[in-house]
Amino acid sequence: MTTAMNVPPTIDVTGTARIPFARLFRVELRKSADTRAGRWLIGVTAGLSLLAEVIFLIVAANHTPQDVPAKFGDFVAVSAFISSVLLPVLGIMLVTSEWSQRTAMTTFALEPKRMRIILAKMLAGTALTLFVVVFALFVGLVCNALLGVLRTGGADWTFGWSGFFGFLITQTLAMLGGFALACLLLNTPAAIVVFFAYKWVLPVLFFWGSSLMNWFDRLSPWLNFQAAQGPLYEMPLSGKEWGQLLVSGFVWLVVPLAIGLWRIRRAEVK
Repeated sequence: MTTAMNVPPTIDVTGTARIPFARLFRVELRKSADTRAGRWLIGVTAGLSLLAEVIFLIVAANHTPQDVPAKFGDFVAVSAFISSVLLPVLGIMLVTSEWSQRTAMTTFALEPKRMRIILAKMLAGTALTLFVVVFALFVGLVCNALLGVLRTGGADWTFGWSGFFGFLITQTLAMLGGFALACLLLNTPAAIVVFFAYKWVLPVLFFWGSSLMNWFDRLSPWLNFQAAQGPLYEMPLSGKEWGQLLVSGFVWLVVPLAIGLWRIRRAEVK
């Protein structure tokens, strides 16, 4: 009787409904801009994209169409280059902020199923990627219209649906690449350093390896994920191009993400 009376009271939460996934998504989307680093990153991405577009507009307006051919797709491509560098950092911070800011314990206490949180973060990153794409299209549209006013001959609105879908897919893959590295490493500085090494150093190594070794030249297209994404702007892809994209994507995107998810499921939250 004494033992039974000393048992601390407990609360039965087995019948409590779990948090709706839509709410998890909204929370993760808000958390991406709640921190100072998140706001700065989104602002810098938009600001640099706008600055690059304006510089390209000024250069094109002061040259003839023969010297600097500029069309709608070129303006969007300028913004795509900037966002493809910074979007992966956003994907990284969506994951690693839980550990760097020590909020993982609270997050996983409120939602014990960690994979639901990670999926909500991934969808939040995809939504922010769509925002960046829409922003790039809008700024490109405005700049191209201004170029048509400033330069004789009018504006060239050539873009194409293949270019649009290629732009959308490559930007999403760029964000997911950073997201996968973040899941794998769970550390912001390490994930950013590895990403930039993958972005800038690895293509150089692929180039030199292909130049020096014939067998590596044949293997390189199946491992170089960045080069394999190039044909996405010129759809439709051939069967070989699809194969190279899928194989290289499996190596550089699926494998790190799978290992990272396994690590997150087993990671000790402190």
